[in-house]
Amino acid sequence: LALRVGVTHFPAFLFSAVRQTIAGILLVGIALIWGKERLSFEKGAMRYVVPGILMISLGNGLVGWAQQYIPSGLAALICSIMPVWVVIINLSASRDDRPNWQIALGLALGCAGMVVVFRENVADLANWDYVFGIVLTFVATLSWALGSIYAKQKPGNSGLLANAGLQLFFGGLGLFGFSWAFDDFNKWHGLVDEGVWALAYLVIFGSIGAFAAFSYALSKLPVGLVSIYAYINPLVAVFLGWLILSEKFNPAVLVALVLTVGGVFVVNKGYRAMRYP
Repeated sequence: LALRVGVTHFPAFLFSAVRQTIAGILLVGIALIWGKERLSFEKGAMRYVVPGILMISLGNGLVGWAQQYIPSGLAALICSIMPVWVVIINLSASRDDRPNWQIALGLALGCAGMVVVFRENVADLANWDYVFGIVLTFVATLSWALGSIYAKQKPGNSGLLANAGLQLFFGGLGLFGFSWAFDDFNKWHGLVDEGVWALAYLVIFGSIGAFAAFSYALSKLPVGLVSIYAYINPLVAVFLGWLILSEKFNPAVLVALVLTVGGVFVVNKGYRAMRYP
């Protein structure tokens, strides 16, 4: 929701670039000063650049671009398929944290919850801008899944917060390149209070807080389990989009809630079975 507000008042890629670069610098500073961590490029800068580009430049940046064309709730719902990409990629690669059938079933239930709400927007598919926004969001989810798996398999050897901060920073730099290539600055009329507040909120909570928590979970848990956060976000986004931006809200969301929570429960049960057979 805050991202939708932000890209309404800023060029989309510029908004994400400023947000992620500032968040990356602040998080690295926190890691060095309060966390007593260190920066290390012993394993190469690509350990930070690749996940930064995949998750931040493409994963986050494309979602911001897409929200010029589709509602924030729908974007979040499409993002909930990200765990499905993780399952498909893991099954193809045969990694050690390969999901069992219970995890796969839970992910399927979560996707079913997304479909229940998504079907309400079928009539809008006649609008090509709308379709473009949907395609961008699907590509973003795949990119985020790939970045998550890469970060899990090839972590940087700085501290946890420093790793996350460097990924945000390099991802933000990539977004400046996208901004130069794709943003239309002729439509930007300068800073607006709502846009600045959205930027500040996302820097603190959406990037520093949420991405640091995601990176911590990724370092401790299988990617398939970490990715289930994507099922809760859509329901919150749909509700807030209805409350604040007058986006669609109907009883189908309640059905989606049951399917989503059920999916999370089954995934957790599958993970426990995998860890403690």
